[in-house]
Amino acid sequence: MQIRQAREGDARAIAYVHTESWKTTYRGIISDEFLDHLTTEARIPQWEQMIRSGEKEQILLVAEQADGEIVGFACGGREREGRLPYDGEIYAIYLLQASQGQRIGTMLASQVVQHLHKLKLRSLLIWALEKNSACRFYEQMGGTVVHSQALSIGGKDQLEVAYGWEDLQLFGERSTSQE
Repeated sequence: MQIRQAREGDARAIAYVHTESWKTTYRGIISDEFLDHLTTEARIPQWEQMIRSGEKEQILLVAEQADGEIVGFACGGREREGRLPYDGEIYAIYLLQASQGQRIGTMLASQVVQHLHKLKLRSLLIWALEKNSACRFYEQMGGTVVHSQALSIGGKDQLEVAYGWEDLQLFGERSTSQE
């Protein structure tokens, strides 16, 4: 498995991972009607724009198998909202269902955190739907719930929680100590 920076031509594969992981991760949490209408094509422009932006404070990484298939991605940078006392954020981390549980998420997240260190950021935030099974992953990586907010997705109210690391140096500490 290779973790590398996203490049021109990766947007379709990233959009596919994004769409398919929503459909498997959020089934039973978000309405089937909403999930069934998600398309790779609708998400391609978002990822093309991020790849082309050249934004130095953001990073978009992909997990690529030896055969060239992209099975996951993560992106992050400076915290976007400024409401909480955290300066870094992992904006998204998604893996195809078949690639989960193989430490690929840990590799992706760790490389985003390395980028945040280079930006001299000291703390980290990750938002997730409260019912998302990935919340266990964030807890294993040392995150604690520091905030929550309500939002509506597909006409259904959801609770989104923020996992925080006050000290970016401690990211992954629980995971490492348990191995």
